[in-house]
Amino acid sequence: MEYSPILHSLHVVPSSHVKNKLFVFCIMLSLWVYMIYCCVGYCYTLPNLPYSSVNRGRDVEVDAHRESSLGASRDLLNNENDVDSRGDEWDEIRGEAKALDDNAMSGFLNGSESKKLPQAIIIGVKKGGTRALLEFLRLHPDIRAVGAEPHFFDRNYDKGLEWYRDLMPKSSEGQLTMEKTPSYYVTKEVPARIYTMSKDTKLIVVVRDPVTRAISDYTQTRSKKPDIPSFESLTFKNISAGLIDTTWSAVQIGMYAKHLERWLQFFPMEQLLFVSGERLISDPAGEMARVQDFLGLRRVVTARHFHFNPAKGFPCLKRPEGNSKPHCLGKTKGRIHPNIDPEVVQRLRDFYKPFNRKFYQMTAHDFGWD
Repeated sequence: MEYSPILHSLHVVPSSHVKNKLFVFCIMLSLWVYMIYCCVGYCYTLPNLPYSSVNRGRDVEVDAHRESSLGASRDLLNNENDVDSRGDEWDEIRGEAKALDDNAMSGFLNGSESKKLPQAIIIGVKKGGTRALLEFLRLHPDIRAVGAEPHFFDRNYDKGLEWYRDLMPKSSEGQLTMEKTPSYYVTKEVPARIYTMSKDTKLIVVVRDPVTRAISDYTQTRSKKPDIPSFESLTFKNISAGLIDTTWSAVQIGMYAKHLERWLQFFPMEQLLFVSGERLISDPAGEMARVQDFLGLRRVVTARHFHFNPAKGFPCLKRPEGNSKPHCLGKTKGRIHPNIDPEVVQRLRDFYKPFNRKFYQMTAHDFGWD
């Protein structure tokens, strides 16, 4: 039989050089796929700015028809445009924590990640320290939390649970999904709605001296609306009679005991954790230990993660290893409060005393505000 070089070349076994190239190509392809996966997961946790822009007008309309259980609220402190509703200036820290989480890789390899309804929610209160608590928790590898405030149970409930679930970041088996919306605590319809979703939901409330909280609330609004009336004039229905205006949301939110009564109609006290906003600043590691225990998590976030910034007046986050610069809350935090008439402050303290005492009894914890 005549020898044919052409036919022989068609049956040549690929050389080891070609095999090596194929092997390298496969590795590079796998790396690119994983990088794309990480980018997609990262984007899921970023605030949904396009959505909030499109629906802003509609949300304001819904808010206009919503009443508090204490009556119609004269609310000059709309949280709609608050930077606190978005994860401002914290993405880098969260990205670092995510990179340290080897559960992300294992979830990608076995396809076990999925979007779940939250098992725990930070339900309040506004200007209490909810943003700080959420970002402290996002350092934990067993927590997946959405950065923007969904406002599902108070403003977007008609969109349905599947819409709500789709806002959540993907999580693996054993990881806890969370969100925070501070207005939940004071909205009368929310307890029943969360109970309908899951009666086992764990609820966290960050509380703060109600007088300081009200002044902080006002300060935030004045930074956006400089022409609003003075704090003193908004506090009273009749300033000469000293009658406090409880329809003003800045005052109303701090009546913690009134709101708690509504939550206890649906959830037992052991499903609620009350975090001290003051201790979250003075002893963040101690409060975080309580929170992690309440959520059934390992105590991963400890004193090694915190660095107190005397200029800002609150703790910043740092990586336990290395010498990287600590990351602090954004410039909208730590605003200087205006000088308020001391007599007005004292009248507010007197007004809140019975509410505070009842709150201490209900929670079995003296927060030391009086």
